[in-house]
Amino acid sequence: MDEVDEHVKQMQNPEPKEIVERPAWDNKVQYLLTCIGFAVGLGNVWRFPYLCQIYGGGAFLIPYAIALVFEGLPLLYMELAIGQRLRMGSVGVWNSISPYLGGLGVASMAVSFLVGLFYNMILAWILWYFFHSFQSPLPWRNCPVNINRTGYVTECEKSSPVNYFWYRETLNITPNIETSGSLQWWLVLCLACAWCIVYVCFIRGIETIGKAIYVTVIFPYVVLTIFLIRALTLSGATDGLIYLFTPNWETLKDPTVWLDAATQIFFSLSLAFGGLIAFSSYNAQKNNCERDALIVGCVNSLTSLYASIPIFAILGFKANENYNNCKNWNILQLTNAFNIADENITLENYYEWLNYLNGTDPSEVESLNLRTCDLQTFLDQSASGTGLAFIVFTEAVIKMPGSQVWSVLFFVMLFSLGLSSMFGTLEGVLTPLLDMHVIPPWIPKEIFTGFMCLTFFIVGLIFTLGSGNYWLGIFNSYVGSLPLLIIAFFEIVSVVYIYGINKFNDDIEWMTGRRPNYYWQGCWRFISPLMLLVVFVAYVVVEAETRPTYQTWNPDYVHFPLADTQQYPEWVYAICVLLAVIPIVSIPIGAFYKFTGFLKTYIMNRHTQNPYANEL
Repeated sequence: MDEVDEHVKQMQNPEPKEIVERPAWDNKVQYLLTCIGFAVGLGNVWRFPYLCQIYGGGAFLIPYAIALVFEGLPLLYMELAIGQRLRMGSVGVWNSISPYLGGLGVASMAVSFLVGLFYNMILAWILWYFFHSFQSPLPWRNCPVNINRTGYVTECEKSSPVNYFWYRETLNITPNIETSGSLQWWLVLCLACAWCIVYVCFIRGIETIGKAIYVTVIFPYVVLTIFLIRALTLSGATDGLIYLFTPNWETLKDPTVWLDAATQIFFSLSLAFGGLIAFSSYNAQKNNCERDALIVGCVNSLTSLYASIPIFAILGFKANENYNNCKNWNILQLTNAFNIADENITLENYYEWLNYLNGTDPSEVESLNLRTCDLQTFLDQSASGTGLAFIVFTEAVIKMPGSQVWSVLFFVMLFSLGLSSMFGTLEGVLTPLLDMHVIPPWIPKEIFTGFMCLTFFIVGLIFTLGSGNYWLGIFNSYVGSLPLLIIAFFEIVSVVYIYGINKFNDDIEWMTGRRPNYYWQGCWRFISPLMLLVVFVAYVVVEAETRPTYQTWNPDYVHFPLADTQQYPEWVYAICVLLAVIPIVSIPIGAFYKFTGFLKTYIMNRHTQNPYANEL
């Protein structure tokens, strides 16, 4: 209790002495761009459009907006405000509020560490594709010739050049997670290159991040705008946009839609990682953090919408191309079978001819086994994550004039988005370590940052194995989901009911000049904690209903090139559970450690107390 009383006294003094030397942002724009760069990441480009695609287009925006207003923005405001007021990293903040909450900051730091391991592997893949984007033609345009030079590689012929380049040329993937495979040297080099770039940008913390962020945050918007202009001129772009914005209200009856909307806005804003708390801790205490939260939150969501437009326009173009190719194949079959003169059957009159021939000789038409050509079916072919970036989008790019230019721009944009998110992830690890003074003062910050990046690189080599893509999927599913929900729930409960909502309101009034309104009060006290609890319970129920599975790329599979869906082996499933539990186990362990220390002190004081004190 003495530590808490001492901290309360420090908090009453608006200018604590120990924070004078803390680094600071050069200007407000630099701070906002850094927070936006951390929040706006790869998920805005390849996760949000996917959710819109499978959940009724414009209808998905309703649960998304509700989650933003009642869950995302209140939590974002709370993290920015508490970090700015206490001017510490995640461990220092929660330990200051209560010594029993020190494990909460450690949990955030652990999640940031584990996410940083696999997130930079995605940047390594992006670099690999970027390096190959300068080739003409693009290496994923055609299948490679086999060893005997008598035809194409069978695996590629059965699937497609785009799939083959991703699964075989890039990942050299194994048929299942139990077959580890060897380290792929080209991926090791790309991973090393990615960590070197991160180190150069991160070498002196916010001093160098602040300079790099101008490029890594602004450049993706420039590229998105270029893609938007180009995409809207492509044939079929309108079909993609109509598909995006046409709402299917029936999907709102599905509870999974609401669950995915809540988790998407939560993870999209990068809440509970500790990075936002760390970034805001470098602010001046007299700063309008409410306005900052609204700017970052709204820009993040608007970016998702803005990115969806060129993405869906290009997907519409790809669907239109596949639709026309399908009809052209059928036209060729009909032309040869019925001896029809060339160019009599066109794309425009195809269905008229098909109906006519079906009416005159249906048995002959049936024997041709014509493909079913439906534009809606091609538009429904959804993909997210790496599937969207490295398969669907690359396939669309090769059909665009000047494909090398668009490929280079696309992967530079993805790298910039990922790099700015990596800054926040690493800051969530570095700042707490510096605040806890676990690093001897004689070690330069540059040396420690390099050591940290080297550690990330060595541990991250697991993702360069032949089975690395499977492990990355596990880390992404189990580290970046359940632990963050639990951490965020404890964060908001700690601020409202342990730190004290009235004291928190006083802090905000001192920093911004006005007290939070009824909207913020209601969200912090009741709505946001309840939403987090509901999402947590729903997530656990959904996960517990089915045994987790994963999709493999196996050329020996009977139905190849379809994915072979397999269940995780018992030992892998145990690792999945550990990845979800290990980050948050520090919360009860930290509280128990402090409690045992309190009991030990209490018992020792009882034993050393003077038995005659009451008689004197």
